[in-house]
Amino acid sequence: MRLDAHHHFWHYSPTEYAWIGPDMSALRRDFLPADLLGEIRSAGIDGVISVQSRQSEAETNWLLDLASDHNFICGVVGWAPLASPNVGDVLAQWTQNHPKLVAIRHVVQDEPDDEFLLRPHFNRGIALLKQFNLRYDVLIFERHLPAAIQFVDRHPNQIFILDHIAKPRIRAGELEPWRTNLRKLAERENVFCKVSGMVTEADWHTWRPETLRPYFDAALEAFTPRRLMFGSDWPVCLAACEYGKWIEVVKQWAAGLTPAEQNRLFGGTAASAYNILR
Repeated sequence: MRLDAHHHFWHYSPTEYAWIGPDMSALRRDFLPADLLGEIRSAGIDGVISVQSRQSEAETNWLLDLASDHNFICGVVGWAPLASPNVGDVLAQWTQNHPKLVAIRHVVQDEPDDEFLLRPHFNRGIALLKQFNLRYDVLIFERHLPAAIQFVDRHPNQIFILDHIAKPRIRAGELEPWRTNLRKLAERENVFCKVSGMVTEADWHTWRPETLRPYFDAALEAFTPRRLMFGSDWPVCLAACEYGKWIEVVKQWAAGLTPAEQNRLFGGTAASAYNILR
C-alpha cells in the first residue's frame, strides 16, 4: 500500500489560520477530502495520514469524523492537551471510539521556549501515549534538535515520527549543524522521519530538485529507508510545488534504491511506524 504520511485538511478562516500570510494566497480556501482524492489517485497513492494544523480538540474530533467517513484516510495525527492533568481521559475516549487515531502532535516550532519539549507537564502527557498505542509526531525547527534528542531519550519505549526532516535551513543552503544533529537523533531506533515540508523551507520560486537533494540524502543516510517515509505536506506544499511534482521529485531521488526500499519509503515505513493495518 502506497501511503502519503503527511497532509492537512481545513475550513479556512483568516483568524484560525493567521499563519497563512498574503504570500500564500493558494492556501486561503477550504481543503477537504474531495480535493485530495483526485491528487492521490493521479499519483498512485492508496491512503493518507491526516495531520492536525490547529491546536484544538475540536479539530481532532473533526479529523476523526472525516477518517470515519473516508476509507482512504488511514490514520489521524491529532492534537491533545498533553500538559493537562485530564489528558488521559481525553485519550481514552478517543482511542475507544476512533481506531484511526494513530498519533498526537503539538506545534512545538511555534513555542517561544526552545526547550519546550523538556517541560515536565508536557513529558508526563507523552509518557501516557504508549498505553494508548499512540505515536508522537515531532514538529520542530533544526535548532530544536539538541532538545529533541534529550526529549526522546526520556521515552525510550515511545515511537516518535520526526516531521519535515526537522526543517533545515534550506533557503540559506546550510547543512550544518542540522545534518550532524539529525544523525544523532537517528541513532535512536524508536525515531522515524518524514521526507516532507522541504519545498517550503527552500525559496518557493527558485528551488530546484538538485538544491534539495543533499538534505534528502542526509536524511536517507541517517534513517535508512526502514525508518524514512514520504509525505506531501499538502496543501501547504502548494505554496511552492504541486502535489504530483513533489512525489515525482522524491521518486527520482529514490530511483537508486531497491524495490523493497522504495516500498518502505512510499508506504511500508509509514504503515509500520503508525501501526496501520489494511
